[in-house]
Amino acid sequence: MRAWRALKGTGAASLRDGVYLLPEGAEQHAVFAEVAKDIDESGGQAYLLATEPLEYPFDALFDRTEEYRHLAIDIQVGLTALESDAAADLARLSRKLRKHYAALAAIDFFPGETQRQVQAQLDELDRRIQARLSPDEPTSRETEITRLDATAYQGRQWATRKRPWVDRLASAWLIQRFIDRQARFLWLAAPADCPAGALGFDFDGAAFSHSGEGQKTRVSFETLMAGFGLEGDAALNKLARVVHFLDVGGLPVPEAAGLETLLAGMRASLADDDALLAAASQTFDFLYTHYLNTGEIPA
Repeated sequence: MRAWRALKGTGAASLRDGVYLLPEGAEQHAVFAEVAKDIDESGGQAYLLATEPLEYPFDALFDRTEEYRHLAIDIQVGLTALESDAAADLARLSRKLRKHYAALAAIDFFPGETQRQVQAQLDELDRRIQARLSPDEPTSRETEITRLDATAYQGRQWATRKRPWVDRLASAWLIQRFIDRQARFLWLAAPADCPAGALGFDFDGAAFSHSGEGQKTRVSFETLMAGFGLEGDAALNKLARVVHFLDVGGLPVPEAAGLETLLAGMRASLADDDALLAAASQTFDFLYTHYLNTGEIPA
């Protein structure tokens, strides 16, 4: 049973009872070798055989259409629920669906139009969740970050979009705790409302926003850290990983789900954005202190 589960997880096709097939490749060979070793050590027998290329439609044995169809149904459920469910809950659903998609794509050895369509549906779900949760979310820009002197940024007015979510809340906390302790915050109905003298963050055209491209993308929290020379703080770097994951995805962080739940509860309970920031700041204080005292690195 253990071998059967392992083989199913590899995406192997079954030719008949006890005979499984994978496309040729070093990774697939290593997977089969590990299963064979387990079978041998358990008192069974296993043989690894490599075949010459054959004129046979083997790709039909690896058809994932039905699995993609079930995933597409779940994605459609998420899209339909957008109008009624909490966006934070849907964000968690989206990450769960994307994890499912990634696992399925990893064993889709002959990808085609079905995979492309399901990925497009997932991207649309993510876009609509983000649009509901964070209107006017900034786009990343390729720019060189200049090192700034925090002493020149004291007692300033900082502006971002109203009803702040993870990146904006964390950025405001970072500003207040590490950059400008006399900072005053202005919550904008739209980015265009930002006054000329205010320092904008986390919207397109702001002084501090998303930067970089691809895997080097920084969220606004990380851009502020880099700009003000805070990247040497190990505890802040750990917190940055949580903020990055919740804002744009990437490697999962265990603390992320709990932080997202707490912030969602605060956002639903507090209509005043200053009060929301005050409550969220306490949570960021506790998490930062935890990282300082334990040295624990999110997995």
